[in-house]
Amino acid sequence: HYFGAIKPRVAAYMKELDEELWKLGIYAKTKHNEVAPAQHELAPIFTNTNVACDHNQLTMEVMKKVADRHGLVCLLHEKPFQGVNGSGKHNNWSIGTDTGINLLEPGSSPEQNAQFMLFLCAVIKAVDEHQDLLRICASGAGNDHRLGANEAPPAIVSMYLGDELESIIDAIASGSKYSKKAAADMEIGVHVLPKIPKDTTDRNRTSPFAFTGNKFEFRMLGSTFSIAGPNIVLNTIVADSLMQFADKLECAENINAALKDLIADTIRTHRRIIFNGNNYSDAWIAEAEKRGLLNIRCTADALPYFISDANVKLFSRHGIFTKEEMYSRCEILQDTYSKTIHIEALTALDIARREIIPAVYAHLKQLMTLASEARLNSLKLPSGVTDRIERITGLTERVDKTAEELDRAIVEGCGKSDPTETSKFYRNTVFSLMQELRAAVDALELIVPEECWPLPTYGDLLFSV
Repeated sequence: HYFGAIKPRVAAYMKELDEELWKLGIYAKTKHNEVAPAQHELAPIFTNTNVACDHNQLTMEVMKKVADRHGLVCLLHEKPFQGVNGSGKHNNWSIGTDTGINLLEPGSSPEQNAQFMLFLCAVIKAVDEHQDLLRICASGAGNDHRLGANEAPPAIVSMYLGDELESIIDAIASGSKYSKKAAADMEIGVHVLPKIPKDTTDRNRTSPFAFTGNKFEFRMLGSTFSIAGPNIVLNTIVADSLMQFADKLECAENINAALKDLIADTIRTHRRIIFNGNNYSDAWIAEAEKRGLLNIRCTADALPYFISDANVKLFSRHGIFTKEEMYSRCEILQDTYSKTIHIEALTALDIARREIIPAVYAHLKQLMTLASEARLNSLKLPSGVTDRIERITGLTERVDKTAEELDRAIVEGCGKSDPTETSKFYRNTVFSLMQELRAAVDALELIVPEECWPLPTYGDLLFSV
C-alpha cells in the first residue's frame, strides 16, 4: 500500500487540500500513502516555531473541512483500529541564528566542527536530563494506544545519531583518534544502475528522537496534538543546556581547551541516551533499564512528573511558566485525559447496549427459530448451529456483564476529586474494562453475519475509498 498509487478520490482530496492550504500561506507538500490502509501523509514546510504552530492548527482544521466536501472523514485519532498502524505527527526541530544559520548543520568535516558539536551536545544533555518532559509532551489518551509499534516509537525516550556521528562522539569521549567511515554503497539489486552513495543519516524508524542530517525529528507526538507544547519543551530544555555551557565557557581562560573538555565531559555524562538499535525489541527495554532511562508507559503515570521540583525550577528559571501555572496546566492535562476516557467509555457503553446487544439478540432469535422449527419437524439441524448459539450466548452475557462493571466504574470515577488519583483510576480501571468489553464485541463481530451487524466492518472503513 505504501508504494502504491494514491486512489483517485483521495488524490482529488489531497490536491484541493494543498490548494486551500497554499491560499492561507501554508506551504504544504509530501503527498503519499502511509503504511496503513486509508492512511496518508502531508507535511507543512519547515518554518519558525510560532508560525509553525499556527500552521499546524490551521492544517488540521482545513484537512477536516476539505474531507467533508469530498464525502470523506479525516480521522486524526491516533489509534482508531486495533492491529492497524496508528496515525502520528513528526515534529522536525532545529536551532538557528537570527541571520538564518542552522546551528545543527554539520560542516564538511563534522568531527572538526566545534560549533556543530557544541550545539549537538547541548541537545544530547537536554534530552537525557529531561526525558520526563519529552514523554509528557507526547502524552494523551489517544497516543497511549499508539506508542510502541508500527513506526510509532516506544515510551522510552532515546536519541538516534547514526553510525558516523556515534563514532565521532565515542572518539571524543575516549580521547582516541576518529577514523572516518568509508562511504558505503547501497545494495539496490539492479546492476544496470550506477552505485549510489549510502546516506549515513537516519534510517531508524523506531527512534523517538532522531538526527536527520541537520535537525532532529521528534516522532512521539500524536496526530491530534498541537505542536506548541512539544516545542516549548524542546526550546526550554536546550536553552537551559546552552545557558549552563555559556556559564562555563564565558569564564574560561582558554576557550578552546574549555570547549574541548566541555564537549567530552557532556558526551561521557549523557552517552546513555544515545541508542541506534531497534527500539521495539525487548532487549532494548532491559538495556534502557540498566542505563537508568525512564520507561513511563502511560499518560496517567507521566503527567505527575510535570510538577516535580526540578521541572518547576526549570520553567520558572527561564520565565516560561510560574509554579502556579505549572500546577494548573498539570491539573488541566489530567482532567482532559480522564474526561477523554470518560467520554469514550460512555460511547462504548452506548454502542454495546443500544446497537451490539440488540443486533446479536436479533441474530440469536433467527438461530433459535431455526432450531425450534427443526425440532418440530423432526429435522436434523445444520452442523454447528447449537455450538454457534452457545458461543454467541456466552459472549453476549460477557458483554452485558462487562458493561455493567464499566457503568459502575464510570460512576465511581465521577466521584473522585484528586486529579492524579482520578486519572490513574480511569487508566487502570475504566480503560481496562473498556478493553475487556471491546474484546468480547470483537469476538461477536467474527460470528454474527455482516447483514446483521449494526456497524461498518474494518473492511468497509479501510478499503471502501
